[in-house]
Amino acid sequence: MNDARAIDRLDTGPRFTEHDAIRLNRMFRGSETEEWLGAVLEGNLAGDVAMVSSFGAESAVLLHLVSRIDASVPVLFLETGKHFAETLAYRDLLAERFGLNLVNLYPDIEELQARDESGLRWSYDPDGCCELRKVRPLEKALARYDASFTGRKAFQSSTRANLPRFELDTSDAQGRLKINPLIDWDAERITAYFEQHDLPRHPLVERGYASIGCSPCTRAVAPGEDPRAGRWAGWDKVECGIHKPGEEPFL
Repeated sequence: MNDARAIDRLDTGPRFTEHDAIRLNRMFRGSETEEWLGAVLEGNLAGDVAMVSSFGAESAVLLHLVSRIDASVPVLFLETGKHFAETLAYRDLLAERFGLNLVNLYPDIEELQARDESGLRWSYDPDGCCELRKVRPLEKALARYDASFTGRKAFQSSTRANLPRFELDTSDAQGRLKINPLIDWDAERITAYFEQHDLPRHPLVERGYASIGCSPCTRAVAPGEDPRAGRWAGWDKVECGIHKPGEEPFL
């Protein structure tokens, strides 16, 4: 499953600038998702690209879209050790069905033993838990790539409402692009795509889980709630740290 590019490619320095993000947003303004996504991948417009996927409630849509264009794109999955069993089974199902180039990423064992020996850091320091189990492993893996695809959508929360298709990754000083192919898709379009392509749903969706992360920090949502209301409920926290709530679009 591990792709050679995910292991052997070395960071080669600056890649993209804010001007590049602006240019790409303007270049594909008004284009349909499949059209511009194909142009980016087939034209190598973003260099070496990886996709970051949680294999959550709506992940199958982007995984299916990208795999139909280029199934060799590495799909990075953060194996935090805290996932629902249903998520792991769903990951394996989609990886086999779509022929995904799945790359599982793991936290550093020594760091976990030093900072979360009990495995309960999520209960008193969710930011620290996410940093150990998600942010650091992903930063290390993404250093080898020029750009990454995310599954963020504007309708999911107010912190994502104004994001563009192309933006600079603010966590990366070397100019990596962050690409949001589904940012302008609404819930109805997502549902229609699932039905059109007969894609399997995450098993927890029918139990009221609209956004699915690690099991200790995820609950089902009530009708009318924000789709991400079930993430870190009771905490002043809306993102795991991979995406920054304050990231603004480059337009």
